[in-house]
Amino acid sequence: MTSTGCTVERHWGGGSKAGGGGKAKVGLVTKTDTNPYFVELRAAAKAAAEANGAEFSALAGQFDGDNDGQVRAIENLMQQGANTILITPSSSTGVLDAIDRARKAGVLVIALDTATEPDTAVDATFATDNFEAGRQQGAYVKAALAGKPPKLFMVDGTAGSTVDTQRHTGFLKGIGLTDASPEIKGKTPANGDQSLAQQGVENLLQRTTDINAVYTMNEPMGRGTYAALQARGLVNQLVMGSIDGGCEGVKNVRDGQYAATVMQFPKKMAEQGVLAAVEYAKTGKKPSGFVNTGSAVITDKPIPGVESQDTKWGLENCWGTK
Repeated sequence: MTSTGCTVERHWGGGSKAGGGGKAKVGLVTKTDTNPYFVELRAAAKAAAEANGAEFSALAGQFDGDNDGQVRAIENLMQQGANTILITPSSSTGVLDAIDRARKAGVLVIALDTATEPDTAVDATFATDNFEAGRQQGAYVKAALAGKPPKLFMVDGTAGSTVDTQRHTGFLKGIGLTDASPEIKGKTPANGDQSLAQQGVENLLQRTTDINAVYTMNEPMGRGTYAALQARGLVNQLVMGSIDGGCEGVKNVRDGQYAATVMQFPKKMAEQGVLAAVEYAKTGKKPSGFVNTGSAVITDKPIPGVESQDTKWGLENCWGTK
């Protein structure tokens, strides 16, 4: 496959106005076009564009981390006359030059889901507060331990990525530890991948099986971690949390694979991004700063003091295939 990504809606002609007095021409650039999370984001943006009279086109990188593909997508959308570009950057820094060129050309650029570094590289960011999502997971795990000191494994994402760092540090805040705490019995990076998580946790279990808590950065890694723990007969002795809120993840919680997940809302990110694009095209008004699109703990084992929703609610509000 050699294309930059897939086109969801027809392309428009060039020569559009930027902000003020024109029709919204919205381009979306996601990390990939296959991940269910980004499929949901794209579908929600497309529906919002149709509902608000905006033209819409969607492109994507070929894989998570395809910065060059995202740069080509931004350039493609500019040539087509986009006056707003919504982007989930594969790297917080890898597409900054292309974003800068777009903004200098009068294009409104909004980051969805993943912040840029610096965050001022875009006009605004509509995303989950990932530190808060991590803190919610940590607070739940701490409360579920009911006063027992944690003996913790941490299954992280991609080292150095903004989302990974924010969720990791938020979890530690919620559970009341630091990276230097002796209660952390092992850490493994898994790059968001289920099989890498399983392998990493299998390696950690060779050192110790005396654990009672597990942090996982996302739900695919939660599933891989569960497989490793189940093979050693350890799943009933510990509390595991995750983050994402995909329908499969909510079902994992319902079925007891992990105790809780923290749901995020890609549909809300996409809808708010498109509405901002419509406003910009009409009036030239730009959004600014960070807009938190919210998160919610999903569990069927509620704990006093930790606000949560059950998996029935989770399945009504999750993203992906229900």
